[in-house]
Amino acid sequence: MKQLFAVFALAAVAASVQAAGTVQVQFVQPEKFADVRDQAFSRERHLDLLKQLLERAAAPYVADGQTLKIDVLDVDLAGEPKRDARINDLRVLRCKADWPRIDLRYTLESPGQPARSGQASVKDMAYLQRGVGGLPVDEPLRYERRMIDEWFKAEFKK
Repeated sequence: MKQLFAVFALAAVAASVQAAGTVQVQFVQPEKFADVRDQAFSRERHLDLLKQLLERAAAPYVADGQTLKIDVLDVDLAGEPKRDARINDLRVLRCKADWPRIDLRYTLESPGQPARSGQASVKDMAYLQRGVGGLPVDEPLRYERRMIDEWFKAEFKK
């Protein structure tokens, strides 16, 4: 139930952000992604959440008439999935080589201007050392959300 609430809350936040431009997110060969599922969330549910996170984070940086195209090339979620018969959704976070990472390429198109393109490996190697201040404990992909928000702020400063 908490997970369903979190999905609806995330959708409401995404809907409340008024994007003047267009953000298009595409997953390139998601069946080959490093780590995008666990017991409770299927690959499709995680991809839907990631798409919403990317669209919401990008919206403030895409002006009227612009189009931002994002191709997600690989995803590795924070932690490692672990099977536990008592708990549906268990990810072990050890702060070793289990940090969140999303590899992507993007193109920002503006009418009458050359396109701005790039490729990035967005990661947060200190995701556990920074604490969870302001991050809801039961929010799925909370570390990925913070990482994506911070990357857009740094990459697309106004």
